[in-house]
Amino acid sequence: MTGTLFIVATPIGNLDDITFRAVEVLKNVDIILAEDTRHSKKLLLHLDISKPIRAFHEHNEREKTKAIIDEIHSGKSIALISDAGTPLISDPGYSLVAQAKKECLRVVPIPGPSALITALSASGLASDSFTFLGFLPSKKTARVKLLKSLINRTETSIFYESPKRILATLTDIHRIFGDNREVCLAKELTKVFETIRTDSIPNLIKYLTTDQNNQKGEFVILISANDKIDIAEAENQLDSLLPILCTEMGASKAAKLAAKITGIDKKQCYKRAIDL
Repeated sequence: MTGTLFIVATPIGNLDDITFRAVEVLKNVDIILAEDTRHSKKLLLHLDISKPIRAFHEHNEREKTKAIIDEIHSGKSIALISDAGTPLISDPGYSLVAQAKKECLRVVPIPGPSALITALSASGLASDSFTFLGFLPSKKTARVKLLKSLINRTETSIFYESPKRILATLTDIHRIFGDNREVCLAKELTKVFETIRTDSIPNLIKYLTTDQNNQKGEFVILISANDKIDIAEAENQLDSLLPILCTEMGASKAAKLAAKITGIDKKQCYKRAIDL
């Protein structure tokens, strides 16, 4: 009889946020896989759980996966936890879960905290549609390129950022999105110094620079959706812009650029371009 792989969400700050079900699973599995065993031992000690615990992180995930899969096949039940929150969400575990599914092993999620959902729920930004992008690229060129691709998104954009890059990232966001786009900065979620600020970008930069301590902690950044375009205004803009673009480039490239500037669908822009 094969065992089970449990994907167990753990608290992101406040240790009381673990579920009864998660505690029960951690008490009864044969092995616990943890991103940082020293960090996770504190949680297990708090819960009075004594189980074999092994390191499982991004640097050893691939080499450890086969042995773990073999143990589940042999009948052992294993719990995967991350340092905080739900495993696999910007944390290790994808290779293990994917292989377990391929081999028809039972994978059971034990839901619980997630920093991105926690931040979204209290941000005051639209939550009916959103995109989560994980951690932004550490290199400025790649980061700016990604941020520019989000300008016209009609859903809330969410990503994580480290304290050492938070000011540089928010400065890039200001340069790309301007003064008026609403942004939420959330940090230290569920902890004593929890902070969730939704404001204009200049005000958030002021908050970060007023006190260096405000730049400490792991951040969740949420950028509000682009307001729906004013169709009449966009059409007028397209009428004046498209003839100029078509004199400089082909209809396809002109339509693509016009769509990016006006927010009008690219197919509609192309149809207008070839009719000129």
